Amino acid sequence: MLLQKVVNGGTVNNWICLNFSRNVQDTMARGFCRDLAQMCQISGLDFNLEPVLPLSSARPDQVERALKTRYHDAMIKIQPQGKELDLLIVILPDNNGSLYGDLKRICETDLGLVSQCCLTKNVFKGNKQYLANVALKINVKVGGRNTVLVDALSRRIPRVSDRPTIIFGADVTHPHPGEDSSPSIAAVRFTVIFNGCVTDFSFYSKLQVQILFLSAQVVASQDWPEVTKYAGLVCAQAHRQELIQDLYKEWQDPVRGTVKGGMIKELLMSFYRATGQKPERIIFYRDGVSEGQFYQVLLHELDAIRKAWASLEPSDQPPVTFVVVQKRHHTRLFANNHDDRRSVDKSGNILPGTVVDSKICHPTEFDFYLCSHAGIHGTSRPAHYHVLWDENNFTADELQTLTNNLCYTYARCTRSVSIVPPAYYAHLAAFRARFYMEPETSDSGSMASGATGRYMDVGSGGARNTRVQGANVAVRPLPALKDNVKKVMFYC
Repeated sequence: MLLQKVVNGGTVNNWICLNFSRNVQDTMARGFCRDLAQMCQISGLDFNLEPVLPLSSARPDQVERALKTRYHDAMIKIQPQGKELDLLIVILPDNNGSLYGDLKRICETDLGLVSQCCLTKNVFKGNKQYLANVALKINVKVGGRNTVLVDALSRRIPRVSDRPTIIFGADVTHPHPGEDSSPSIAAVRFTVIFNGCVTDFSFYSKLQVQILFLSAQVVASQDWPEVTKYAGLVCAQAHRQELIQDLYKEWQDPVRGTVKGGMIKELLMSFYRATGQKPERIIFYRDGVSEGQFYQVLLHELDAIRKAWASLEPSDQPPVTFVVVQKRHHTRLFANNHDDRRSVDKSGNILPGTVVDSKICHPTEFDFYLCSHAGIHGTSRPAHYHVLWDENNFTADELQTLTNNLCYTYARCTRSVSIVPPAYYAHLAAFRARFYMEPETSDSGSMASGATGRYMDVGSGGARNTRVQGANVAVRPLPALKDNVKKVMFYC
């Protein structure tokens, strides 16, 4: 990354820095921020070298007070000129406990400010490669674009560039072992593509011990003809529930009667508003499903897609391709001749882009192993893609090429990644949703086993005071993300 520039650099005119680490002196912190700003310029961003306010230090136990005070001080200075604060750079202690999560929650749901956190150990190192990697993350957080597919520019993405296409990525993040009272967080991440145009959206909600916390975010970004920008919708659901419950929902409203909604419907509507086109293809990458749940997940989630479309357009259902992505398996691939340097990379692993779709795959079903990344340490683990449903009639080469090419568009690095980015981003968004729970709401009683989530009205920006059909818990919305945060890839 040191010798490369981003494709489209974002603009950071107004920024501030806050230091929560007592081990980092103000002089060192100012030098680090200056070096980071210079690296952002070198990487292609339009980055002002001078912050709006001088660097300030604060105690970790006063994070909310420090953030709001510094934010308001900066706005007093720049708001009369019609300007907004673009970025907050934060230096954190290496062991910061809940500080990171509290900071993200306050910035993204209260202040409407994107932030970039850096640990103390990295400040001391002052590594230029680290600064270049941070510049990549900052760029997408301020609306820039890091990479572009050549096939997207020339409109040669198979089965995507020729028709309006929406690509979904979905994942369910479970609590760690021992956290039995925590909710399971589901995330749907999608990319809308029409002639290479990418449009994305977001939703957040959370369920924790008898109380349902919901938050919604919808982002629509036009990114023609590149295939790089993503946003997502996240919902909470019953503990250890693998099926994503909020893909399609029906509930009773006292005024409107039966209301049909859910994540898929909102994303389809957002696609139409952003592109003026109805999607003619749907590609759904689903992560986090074991083989024993394949067809249970397929039946539930494909049915949700169908119902969501029918609630908008009773006829002309678009063809759907449903692909499960697996990383937790024991299959490893090796070159037939390990001494042939043309068939292995410098780490001795198989070359990135290697596909195996015969011999070790299912004899009758459509699946393949794809090693899309270059191994760095140890033996590379290929991703296993199972095509459970394919109405778009992809050939093996077309779907494998599409999946491999998408792996080169991941925003946080300049290399290809091991799984398709929509599924990767879904995991990041689901993990971020854990931070949006207010601290005082995490110590209730036991959770009802039948509790399920309910969807917020994204258009109105607030939750309906209703209950989900069949749900036995009240709805309590999470603080919604601010509009300027929803428009960028804040979760990177």
